[in-house]
Amino acid sequence: MLLYLCALIIAGFIFGFEEGFIQDLREITTVPAVLVTDFFVVGSLGAALVNSGLVGIVGLFFAFFLKVPIKGPIIAAIFTMAGSSFLGKTIINIWPIFLGVWLYAKTQRETIHHYILNALFGTALAPIASSVSFGLGLGIWGGLILGALGGFLVPPLAGHFLATHQGMNLYNIGFTAGFVGTLFAGLFRGFGASKDLVEMWGTGFNPAIFIPLTIYLSSMIIVGLILNKGQLKPYFEIHKMSGALVSDFVTQKGIGSTLMNMGIVGLIGTLYVIIVGGELNGPSMAGIFTIVGFGAFGKHSLNMTPVMLGAFLSLQLFHWSPTEAGPILGVLFGTTLAPISGSFGPIAGIIAGFLHMSMVMNVGYLHGGLNLYNNGFAGGLVATMMVGVLKHFQTDSEKEGD
Repeated sequence: MLLYLCALIIAGFIFGFEEGFIQDLREITTVPAVLVTDFFVVGSLGAALVNSGLVGIVGLFFAFFLKVPIKGPIIAAIFTMAGSSFLGKTIINIWPIFLGVWLYAKTQRETIHHYILNALFGTALAPIASSVSFGLGLGIWGGLILGALGGFLVPPLAGHFLATHQGMNLYNIGFTAGFVGTLFAGLFRGFGASKDLVEMWGTGFNPAIFIPLTIYLSSMIIVGLILNKGQLKPYFEIHKMSGALVSDFVTQKGIGSTLMNMGIVGLIGTLYVIIVGGELNGPSMAGIFTIVGFGAFGKHSLNMTPVMLGAFLSLQLFHWSPTEAGPILGVLFGTTLAPISGSFGPIAGIIAGFLHMSMVMNVGYLHGGLNLYNNGFAGGLVATMMVGVLKHFQTDSEKEGD
């Protein structure tokens, strides 16, 4: 994990900076950072890669020093942190969220060890700190206090919302953060502060990124094969799992098979962007890295491709183009609903992807971009509705069988 994160930092220095490392990184850390802010554009490709690697390393060290096993859930959380650091998380704005989760643990007279995933995934709300400090002009202390409040609300709500979709939405903290972000956005608007979405979408990075990214992801497959001593059976056995929370591929099928799966699902996401003529930029890289992370914690090629197909098919009927920012991210991040396909079959997955696209294109306004896991919010709503219907028909079918 450390090597893969350090590789991002090294790549950043190889690609270089526009105004210099310090200045480019400063540009990234001093924007409101609400969705969708492309750090390739705000700073530079090099600075965004360095920021991503640093944020991922903070998450990794956080888990390491708390002696939390580096298995599927932690790998998913760290790669998601690193990915979202291309479009909203910075080495600065994640700390108020950690503080808030730590304060909640204190009120429960427990250590933050018990809430590590809430802290790592909870950085979905990092834009609260940046938006308050640099967007609303309340300064560093304002961002710290309100960011910590956002982090404080994540643990008590996350378990509650998990029950509503019964593990069918992999980005459960994104679902949670959507409600918390909506609360904050509503309060900000109530006081007269503008809280609108941003669409900063970089173009022209494909030639520079595609080959290095392909090598990066392919190396996971090669390392996985080496660790598995060439055996493919454990990898294929991953595809028999539904992916519903909690599906820890590392614990169940080993790190070698998991790395192979991470590399393959990442390549699927990358090739989708290229095939439809999309852009490999900060936001789409966030989507790909999140897919890679959850390749250790619920996603595999069989359960995520029906969802991607459903989301893509919806674009043939809806008025959005497959190459637009929202649709690209909707297809990539929409794989949060992979467990629906894994649990109820590919047709259900296609329907989930179709419905997800219509939902995700409309819910961002609610939280004003304060929740970086917007697709987790939309996915939670879709999963909550679909699970009730699917389980109803499943029960009726079982009764008929009896």
